Amino acid sequence: MVSLLSGVILGVAAVGHSALDGVRLQGAGATFPNPLYQRWAAEYQKLHPGVKIDYESIGSGGGIKGITEKTVDFAGSDAPLSAAQLAQMGGSANVVEFPACAGSVVPAYNLPGVSSLNFSGEVLAEIYIGVISTWDDPKIAALNPGAALPALAITPAWRSDGSGTTYIFTKYLAAQSVLFSRSIGTGKQVQWPVGQGGKGNDGVAAIVQQTAGSIGYMEQNYASANHIAFGAVRNRDGEFVKASTGSAALAGESAAESLSGSILAADLWNRPGTGVYPIASFTYLIVYKDLSNLGDPDGARALARFFWWATHDGQAVATELGYAPLSPAVRTRVEAALRELTFRGRALGLPGK
Repeated sequence: MVSLLSGVILGVAAVGHSALDGVRLQGAGATFPNPLYQRWAAEYQKLHPGVKIDYESIGSGGGIKGITEKTVDFAGSDAPLSAAQLAQMGGSANVVEFPACAGSVVPAYNLPGVSSLNFSGEVLAEIYIGVISTWDDPKIAALNPGAALPALAITPAWRSDGSGTTYIFTKYLAAQSVLFSRSIGTGKQVQWPVGQGGKGNDGVAAIVQQTAGSIGYMEQNYASANHIAFGAVRNRDGEFVKASTGSAALAGESAAESLSGSILAADLWNRPGTGVYPIASFTYLIVYKDLSNLGDPDGARALARFFWWATHDGQAVATELGYAPLSPAVRTRVEAALRELTFRGRALGLPGK
């Protein structure tokens, strides 16, 4: 708590408590970071009671729609803004998009008698295409020497709703398989040729937990919290790596040099490096660079200082909840982007500006 308090003192030093009393901030978007954003809001409000922060978990697409139309103050998205979406917001010169943390998508499975499994991108792609249909397939066996793989049908489980998790998973598989790229493609929602669909992590998890022989993709922190087995995935360097906060953070660190300006977006799937988990991604927070849409400077200052706290002391909460914290190199670039936030052209008094 001392660490959290110090971060808030740093973030609001230039503004007295009374100046920020009664501020309400509204965010909406991605479901993946929702548990983290709820905790951040609760912890921040304990330390600064005058600021009320609400975040509605409606999906990445809904969040982007809300920030574009200025019906929310900030948006969360697991997928970075597309060129078309940036254009709708007035172009990159008008937007700040930065990673809040990183996470992993894992191949969770229900295979009685098998306690651990290795996968590759190619094998996962062929499972979801339907080319590999039983667990004793030679391609799975080659990745798992000595494993007693049963001649059991594979039931792929997938998200039936539009999802940033599907976006990450399909982007990774399309990069691993030309056949997958051509037949299924990428996006927040695609047409899967085999298996069963479920809404949200809960829906996919229910299929996996209730169906022997099933496999489904979901966020690592969700799988871990619900005690659902998931496999290791072969990374670009040929290692089989199991998802963790550490292996996802390494993926983020490896992308730090490609981040610059106020649009801090990078693909984390299949990054090089020892110990890097290959199906990782940032999740992003998105705002207008000039926060005049909030209506008053107190709200703009409160939002900027909340972001600063969240990407500094708030990263300890991310780790606690199973999200990968921002690496020092990534955080340095986030700091520079946050310092670009203004209210009607005036800087908001963040450290260093």
